[in-house]
Amino acid sequence: MTVAERILRRVFATVRTPLRFRLWDGTVVRVGPGESGFVIVFHSPEVFRRILRSPTPLHFGEAYIAGEIEIEGDILDAMRAADDIEHLSVPLGTRVAAFADLLRV
Repeated sequence: MTVAERILRRVFATVRTPLRFRLWDGTVVRVGPGESGFVIVFHSPEVFRRILRSPTPLHFGEAYIAGEIEIEGDILDAMRAADDIEHLSVPLGTRVAAFADLLRV
């Protein structure tokens, strides 16, 4: 398991919506129950670090507009997932561990 995969699994461990990510190296990471109708594509480790360090809708939107990330598949599913993610509560210990791991991505 890559460091980036471990971070995604840790941060989104309690998400109720199925999510799928494709990393810059082609690794596909699935989290949540069931199958996702979309995939979030990170084109570089830099954008991955930037978004996970400060995961706001604004930063995500800026990266999307800049072409640093893509959403492939059902955009409506992605929008529903975004709503669930905004309400996700990540425990402090998990956030600290994820931030430490981001230094190795």
